[in-house]
Amino acid sequence: MTISNTRPITPDLIASHGLKPDEYERILNLIGREPTFTELGIFSAMWNEHCSYKSSKKWLRTLPTKGPRVIQGPGENAGVVDIDDGDCVVFKMESHNHPSYIEPYQGAATGVGGILRDVFTMGARPIAAMNALRFGSPDHPKTRHLVSGVVAGVGGYGNSFGVPTVGGEVEFDARYNGNILVNAFAAGLAKSDAIFYSKAEGVGLPVVYLGAKTGRDGVGGATMASAEFDESIEEKRPTVQVGDPFTEKCLLEACLELMQTGAVIAIQDMGAAGLTCSAVEMGAKGDLGIELDLDKVPVREERMTAYEMMLSESQERMLMVLRPEKEEEAKAIFVKWGLDFAIVGKTTDDLRFRILHQGDEVANLPIKELGDEAPEYDRPWTPAKSPSPLATNDIPQSDVAEALLKLIGSANNSSRRWVYEQYDTLIQGNSLQLPGGDAGVVRVEGHETKALAFSSDVTPRYVEADPFEGGKQAVAECWRNLTATGALPLAATDNLNFGNPERPEIMSQFVHAIKGIGEACRALDFPIVSGNVSLYNETNGQAILPTPTIGGVGLVKDWSKMARIRFAAAEETILLAGAPEGLGSHIAQSVYMRDVHGRTDGPAPHVDLAHERKVGDFVRDLISDGLLTAVHDCSSGGLALAVAEMAIASGIGATIAAPENDPIAAFYGEDQGRYVVTVTADKLDAVAARAAVAGIDLPVIGKTGGEAVKLGDAKAVSVDELRSAHEAWFPAYMGSDLAPDN
Repeated sequence: MTISNTRPITPDLIASHGLKPDEYERILNLIGREPTFTELGIFSAMWNEHCSYKSSKKWLRTLPTKGPRVIQGPGENAGVVDIDDGDCVVFKMESHNHPSYIEPYQGAATGVGGILRDVFTMGARPIAAMNALRFGSPDHPKTRHLVSGVVAGVGGYGNSFGVPTVGGEVEFDARYNGNILVNAFAAGLAKSDAIFYSKAEGVGLPVVYLGAKTGRDGVGGATMASAEFDESIEEKRPTVQVGDPFTEKCLLEACLELMQTGAVIAIQDMGAAGLTCSAVEMGAKGDLGIELDLDKVPVREERMTAYEMMLSESQERMLMVLRPEKEEEAKAIFVKWGLDFAIVGKTTDDLRFRILHQGDEVANLPIKELGDEAPEYDRPWTPAKSPSPLATNDIPQSDVAEALLKLIGSANNSSRRWVYEQYDTLIQGNSLQLPGGDAGVVRVEGHETKALAFSSDVTPRYVEADPFEGGKQAVAECWRNLTATGALPLAATDNLNFGNPERPEIMSQFVHAIKGIGEACRALDFPIVSGNVSLYNETNGQAILPTPTIGGVGLVKDWSKMARIRFAAAEETILLAGAPEGLGSHIAQSVYMRDVHGRTDGPAPHVDLAHERKVGDFVRDLISDGLLTAVHDCSSGGLALAVAEMAIASGIGATIAAPENDPIAAFYGEDQGRYVVTVTADKLDAVAARAAVAGIDLPVIGKTGGEAVKLGDAKAVSVDELRSAHEAWFPAYMGSDLAPDN
């Protein structure tokens, strides 16, 4: 059969598909002829940065991905980790940055939809979602519109689908003015012996299309996500997908029901690059070819071309290899749920990817090479640079109490209630902690005591100052937040957001951050089991802050003993576990310096991973033994913000003793590996004795009680005043109305 080509391949057409001239030459050498227009689109989809990881593969291979609890690491739709009793947690984090900047509601909504599909494709029922959002400066003319649309999109999809949003991050910085970040996380529960994979097996078996119909939305979305923005950004709007959470809910139920029948040999979500990527990955993993007849693909638009059908990123779709004898049973399930079920092809033994359309063969390519032969680059990167330390006399002073009020009510440290109250945080009835604490916690249904904790963390200003230390810190803080609830951290997923890797200084950020992440994960037994790389996050040459987000999962064996950040009662002793001499000292790169004095100079705080491990394990043991009444890690804003947040959460004040060193450094330093904990009088001696045996610094720093927070010699600030400042910023910025404009 002659391969049909409907459009001449020109240099401009090649460039518009994100392919460099040498990459096109590679295609010519690989297939021995000029590609068809459809084939060019297929190569563009499979070889772009978003799908092939061509700039990051070399470094991703250095990350620790195995562990005694890891059932499935990177390479599948999501990672899988054992949580005992024959159960496992399936989870992943993924970006939808470019689409969300172009079309905030649908970009964010389909980001949520895509990550949920990654989880239930593996056979897991989603139980929790998080999102890490980063926007431009609050005074930028687009920021409010983007916040409004993204938050509405996240809530609109997640709430309708029926999964609780249990945590996340929202931050602002002018470096995201032209390229916001929307990182979506989802986790689900499954039985460890009933995980479904994407590797096709068997020759001549039916390839089945499941779910919603194919339209033109999202055509070229993966290629768009692998390029910088410029003035033509508005022209990219048609590349953004449109989601339907109600269809996705039906797809979830139909897929989980189908998986019970034994009909599924392999199953793959149609995400980035749609039908192309899902079919190629399934066939290549199984050393099989795939033949597709596009005339059998359910469509919702007329006269769709083969190119459009292969590259459409229409949502709520799956591809499956089916046991033929189960066809009628499987079809009946999807008809019952009102979804499409169509046999659109078959597996073959020739390792070719063949596409038929209207009687013509429009593509015939080597299937393994589409993935395995994608370009892989060892891009140049510059040596690491670490800023000089601040001089001891270069710590600008402010009134401690006034600085506290300013920070607690600032754009980046104020309450996110305006955001998370638009999300359903309680649906499914298993949420044990609402957003606003150190980590979200969800009961494991079917077990009396077991729960899972989830956290998402990164401090981009640290990563920019020192990518290696910043990478370590992102992992350590996620690990610390899980530990602060009493959870044993099990494993992590990453979402690595950076600028253009073709610039050596950006590639250097990526390389050193990966090295830091890897070192921290190994030291903390916290393997990376899934993730996503998002590069080219820049507009007109202005890159985002390097933002390697870490999403972590921890196991709480008895949720009745988990810790919370709120003070439990008055007259309890406050201690600082893991305190350095003088309680705090590292003021460079702190929010105090940035938000009070407008300075972003100096080095990031050093992360002593042995110290992190030692202190975290000690605090977790105290929690599990019921010796602590409240726990909160120290992070942005240092000791001052940690104590203020504990007071606001409880309505109970606190008095902290005057430190021996500079109060600014003591209260606002962002030294790592510290936890503020509270203890009742009858348990104080036991806790102190255990700290002495473990070699842990655990100084008594104050008492709970009263109606104000008093930091050393500074004036007292009432809890009501702190709460008012904390809660006021977001509603005031967004106009107080919880009904966002899309």
